[in-house]
Amino acid sequence: MNLASVYVRSFGCSTNFADGEILAGCLAASGYTLVETVEEADVVVYNTCAVKGPTEDRVIEALKRIPQNTRLVVCGCLPLIHPKRLSKLRVDAVTGPAIGDKIVNTVEHVLNGERIVSLDHATKAKPSLKLPRIKRNPIVGIIPISYGCMGDCTYCCVVLARGRLRSYTITEITDRCFSDMASGVHELWLTSQDTACYGRDIDTNLAALLGVLCEIKEDFRIRVGMMTPTVSKDLLGEIVQAFKSMKIFKFVHLPVQSGDDRTLKLMKRPYSADEFVTAVSTFRKEFPDITVATDIICGFPGETQEAFERTLNVIRQVQPDIVNISRFFPRPGTAAANMRWDFLDPSEIKLRSRIASKLAKEVVAERNKRWLGWTGEILVDEIGRSPGSLVGRNFAYKPVVVKNVCPDRTLGRVLEVRVTETHATFLEGKIE
Repeated sequence: MNLASVYVRSFGCSTNFADGEILAGCLAASGYTLVETVEEADVVVYNTCAVKGPTEDRVIEALKRIPQNTRLVVCGCLPLIHPKRLSKLRVDAVTGPAIGDKIVNTVEHVLNGERIVSLDHATKAKPSLKLPRIKRNPIVGIIPISYGCMGDCTYCCVVLARGRLRSYTITEITDRCFSDMASGVHELWLTSQDTACYGRDIDTNLAALLGVLCEIKEDFRIRVGMMTPTVSKDLLGEIVQAFKSMKIFKFVHLPVQSGDDRTLKLMKRPYSADEFVTAVSTFRKEFPDITVATDIICGFPGETQEAFERTLNVIRQVQPDIVNISRFFPRPGTAAANMRWDFLDPSEIKLRSRIASKLAKEVVAERNKRWLGWTGEILVDEIGRSPGSLVGRNFAYKPVVVKNVCPDRTLGRVLEVRVTETHATFLEGKIE
């Protein structure tokens, strides 16, 4: 067995974290020793993200800090999204995302002093769901149900790295669920670049997948990942029906990006602001306490002050529970990067982001007040930041922090709690 030590770190989205779990699992299964710090490692594997400019900057700075005598393997999206920037750094191997067990040969080559660049099949990669994994959280199973997407958004560079839609079969996903639950998993995250387009390349769909998974008898809960509002339109009724299962967290992530129809067209988001509002209303009509998450981009090229105000009005109207605010940054290879005649001044973009963030924080804090006094079960899925605290999720995937917990209250336990305080990003409760 090889005794070289490897440090693996992933950045970005839940799909990337799932990829990183497989990288770590395959390396450990091949005899490599996984270590907790860069300083302990013979080889560092960074599974990177570059979907946004600030994220890319953080990744680049992390890469620069790798010691000169340590071998460095860079995987993930950055090599395909911004290869020129990466080429200026000292790197021993460059590969794309979702390389699966190919990481083992890559590490072997760099330990032998070779330099590897392997990007040819990155946008078609779909590693087996049966590969070994080392989970970041022992009770959470992150399952990629597909790679790639069907969209053509002008601001998005992810398609350059992840490619077009490639779905796993329902059988493959179900087998992975059983494997995860056998290892102690209680919470399944179904992840993808867009879960709502799942299966359209293999003659199935998300609603059918959820229906099969909810028939499994074991005790677990499912968190469904981001779905584009337009893709969910024709399946909306079926998806809402599937969400009625007690096994599915009442949580839905529908990124609107803008509340202005002209801006949405410039983004090539093929839905209107009203259609987004309708999708949210459809879920809330059936599940009044559902947690609604959305994303907003401030300062997209050509976004007028009136367009920005319409976005603020959508936030006020929909009252989402989670709002992810991003400033527009042109990403290499995207159509939006060529709209420079319509770029807004960075100071104006920053101002709009600050205004939207302030409004979102107020809306979310007010929404959370509805939970004060709520009593019910939470599934403990995190260790809290303060000593003796745990974090659990209720049926709507609301995080509830419980302090001064007895040592036997461990991950995976179900606790009966009462919410005693509410905050902008979490609830606080006491065990009943």
